[in-house]
Amino acid sequence: MSDPSPIRTTIPLPAGFRANDVLAFHRRDSEQLAEQVTEQRIRKGLFWDGVPACLTLVFASASAAVELAVDGPMPQGSSARLEQMVRRMLGLTQPVEAFEVALADHPQLGPVIARNRGLRVPQTATPFEALTWAVTGQQISVSAAVSVRRRFILAAGAAHSSGLWCVPDARRVAQTGAAALQGAGLSRTKAATLRAVSEEVVAGRLALEDPLADTSAEAIGEQLNAVKGIGPWTVSYALMRGFGWMDGSLHGDVAVRRNLQALLETPEKPTEAETRAWLEPFSPWRALVAAHLWGLQSTAGY
Repeated sequence: MSDPSPIRTTIPLPAGFRANDVLAFHRRDSEQLAEQVTEQRIRKGLFWDGVPACLTLVFASASAAVELAVDGPMPQGSSARLEQMVRRMLGLTQPVEAFEVALADHPQLGPVIARNRGLRVPQTATPFEALTWAVTGQQISVSAAVSVRRRFILAAGAAHSSGLWCVPDARRVAQTGAAALQGAGLSRTKAATLRAVSEEVVAGRLALEDPLADTSAEAIGEQLNAVKGIGPWTVSYALMRGFGWMDGSLHGDVAVRRNLQALLETPEKPTEAETRAWLEPFSPWRALVAAHLWGLQSTAGY
């Protein structure tokens, strides 16, 4: 049974907040196994201290109403953690205002930013969730990744009492056999990578389930780079989606390179090295630049 007293709070939103970007991010799976999205509401299944929970966000013009229902006793300190998590999920901790001011006069990006003013990068509930999505999506299409993610959730997750499935946490993945993960559509390498990372998280050596841990994103990136099956794109994407780190260089992203070609009107798609060199001067906002490049086409697969 769900806790009869879920946590509720209200998060103020800045003027012009782009709720539709957040709704679209959580609407990727049309079967709505773990996220159910309506016109102004998101219901998401997740684990809260290892217990199935349902997070509900309802958007209004100037605020978001938040509710967390846990299938068990509510751990102490959950209210503050919930507010911090949701603020990060909505991109409210990202320095978009400073970014927009700094690049307003850029010859190529200035007009793009002006058309997409207020653009933020929607976040996952935890950095671990972002990493599982990044590993799942390596070298396959977005639609294929969504399908594998759905089966991964069924293999390693659990259902909340509402019927919504919960995105697996590290402990659940570590307890799931390699055969079950491969049966969900993950390659042998991806299954091994996710299990290796999960074991590091469970052992307390890798802080991927607490985005507020006293560890820098760069330090987490160095640890992830040491795991077999994880490369620069996976690290940058996971840190962007999970920690809100806006300086990851997504020069290996196919959509970034394709849309940069359109922006610069070049006859050939820039190479990864050329894209990295072009993004470099935009540090510490390279990931926000990538988000604006994704936004150039509705088919961008981020």
